[in-house]
Amino acid sequence: MMWERITNWVDERLETKSIASAFLDRHIPKGVGWLYTLGSASLFIFMMQAVTGIFLSMNYAPSPDHAYDSIQYINNSVTFGWFVRRLHQWGASGMVVIVAAHMLRVFFMGAYKYPRELTWVVGVLIFLIVMGFGFTGYLLPWDQKAYWATAVGTNVAGSLPYVGTFVLKVLRGGSDLGAVTLTRFYAIHMLIL
Repeated sequence: MMWERITNWVDERLETKSIASAFLDRHIPKGVGWLYTLGSASLFIFMMQAVTGIFLSMNYAPSPDHAYDSIQYINNSVTFGWFVRRLHQWGASGMVVIVAAHMLRVFFMGAYKYPRELTWVVGVLIFLIVMGFGFTGYLLPWDQKAYWATAVGTNVAGSLPYVGTFVLKVLRGGSDLGAVTLTRFYAIHMLIL
């Protein structure tokens, strides 16, 4: 009874029921299969990544001296820290796969055509953002695998014609991987993307 009065009060001011209805009460045509759920699946994984990322950031130290130790602390000392970290790690891989599968479905079924051209452009930008999340997040454990994978990835970016050297220095924060690179990747991962 009290809850109903509160929701009605909020709805009178924000029209939340009509907004929820616009998003959730849609007619689904016959023949729609699981391929049509990939967009919703990517949204769910994104929300899971945001929540687990917030919990991980509470115990992570983005400095070369402490990053690896903070990951070990999360894995071994934080209650369910190992689970949250693995969920975030597997969720990142799942996000890339689901978003790529969603884009392929949209492309092969022609759902990018009129009147959805701008939706396709936004989807491509979102895909690039997801790839940026994956690239910047991979370095954060600051172990040998992450270090050398980032060295290879930034070298690839550095091989771009004309702007490669500039891009390499911007990504690394200098000519070599180091403290500035880790801080920069953490800032890009958490603040920019």
